[in-house]
This record gives sequence, C-alpha cells and structure tokens, in this order.
Amino acid sequence: MDALLGALADPARLRLVRLLAERPRPVGVLAQLAGARQPQTTKHLQTLERAGIVTSQRTGQRRIYALQAAPLRVLAAELNRLADTADQAGGPRATYDRYGLSLRAERFAAEGPGWADGRLFGFHRSLPGRPELVWRHLTEASLLARWWTPDDLRVSELVFEARPGGRIVQEYRDAEDADGSAPVAGRAAGVVEDVRHGERLGYRLSPVLPDGRIAFTAHVALGLRPTAAGTDLDVHWRIADSTVDSADFIAGIEIGFGQSLDKLVAALAADPHGTDSTDTRSAQ
Repeated sequence: MDALLGALADPARLRLVRLLAERPRPVGVLAQLAGARQPQTTKHLQTLERAGIVTSQRTGQRRIYALQAAPLRVLAAELNRLADTADQAGGPRATYDRYGLSLRAERFAAEGPGWADGRLFGFHRSLPGRPELVWRHLTEASLLARWWTPDDLRVSELVFEARPGGRIVQEYRDAEDADGSAPVAGRAAGVVEDVRHGERLGYRLSPVLPDGRIAFTAHVALGLRPTAAGTDLDVHWRIADSTVDSADFIAGIEIGFGQSLDKLVAALAADPHGTDSTDTRSAQ
C-alpha cells in the first residue's frame, strides 16, 4: 500500500495513470500527451510498474503500457473504509463537529468578564448500582479516575477529599499519551462543599488556564436516589466567575461531562457488586 501511494503521489505519474485509464499507450505517445520528455516518462512508468499499477509489453520497436485496475480497486476500498470510519454516526468525528459548532457559538458570545455567569447545565443518568456503590465511584479517587474525563482523555492526577472543605485536584491528558510527554490537556482545582453520604454531593471546580488564572468556577450539585433497578443520578452545573478565556471550556461541558457519565454507567455495569476501593492521590 505504501508503494502504491508513493507512486501515485507524484502529479506527473498520476497524469500518466489517467492517460492509461483511457487505453494502453506506448511510451512516446504518453510523453507527448503528458507534455514531458520521453526519458522522464520512462522513469515514471518504471516506478508505476514496480508498484504494480501498470504493466508493459514490447511490440516491435515500441513498449506499450497498460493500467492494472486491481491495485486501484484495493486502494479505493481502503480509502472508502477510512472515510466510512470517519463518518460513522455518533463517532469521534461527529463529536468533533458538534464541539466545533458549540465552540464557535461560545467564542462569539464571550464578549467580556461574566458573560456566562448563571448558565445552567443539567444531566441525568439511571445507574446500574445501589447508591452506596455509586457514592464510592463519585468520591474515591481510584474509582473516579476510571470515568471522570471525556472519551479522548485520561486522568493523570486526581485528589478528591470527600468532606466539607476537602481539596479537589484534577489533571488530565490525551488518552493515547501513554508516557506523559505531550502537554497536559487540562487541569482543574476545587473544594468539596456539601456531603451527605449516599445522597448528596456538592463541590466547586475551576479549570485552570495555562498562565495559572481561573477560567471559570462551576458549582456542581449531585443528587442520588435509589430505584428498583439501581440509582438515579441528577447533576446540576451552575457557572460563575466566567472569563473571556472560558469559552473553550464551557463549549465542552455538555459533551465532555455527558461522555464522563456514560463511562460511569459502563463502569458500574461492568462490576455492579463492588470494585477495588483503595484510595489514591495519583492515578496514572
């Protein structure tokens, strides 16, 4: 495949392929039609032949070249597969496009300090676990680290002290940045404000800009209610202290935290009876 793509990447060779798609032609004619010298044309044809794209045979004093359709069909199938993967409904590209629309809208709206203050975001999930188990996933760092990021990120550092006045530190990186050599994708800090075990959790959390300033403060309230099938979770965000630079973060709240909650549902479904409760202050 690499040889095929390399051979077709040259505009002069691609022009020859187009000419040969019409009918087999001799070198001299191909050179004339392509507006090139015959030695150069011969070299290009030899490259195409080594890649399996054309074949040739000598007839008297002439060498006739013909196009091989099979390799092009293989390439076309691979390109179609890649395009289908990128365009799959609800896939990463669809999320990227959705975030792009939100990003442009929020940047347009961010005219000055306080522009997003009072904005509300609400989330609801029916979770496959009893409130006690859900509570652990909401408050224990080792369990939080499994779900508290969007799909394309991973937790690289996490502190969550589940008591009034307790610290929150969240750092996250790209999910594929295995060795941590790429820049940090984001960092947030906050304080736990309200704790009622198994029922209610409240905290404020502020994304930190690269220069150390706070982008905005999210006041987050989580409520748990037992159901016959598990637990209903309701989450409410209220935005305060928004800066102009907070637009990129606020644009991602609905998508990003929604993805996080979907990961929470999956984590609980995978082990609804219990998980490792060992607490840690750093999740790699």
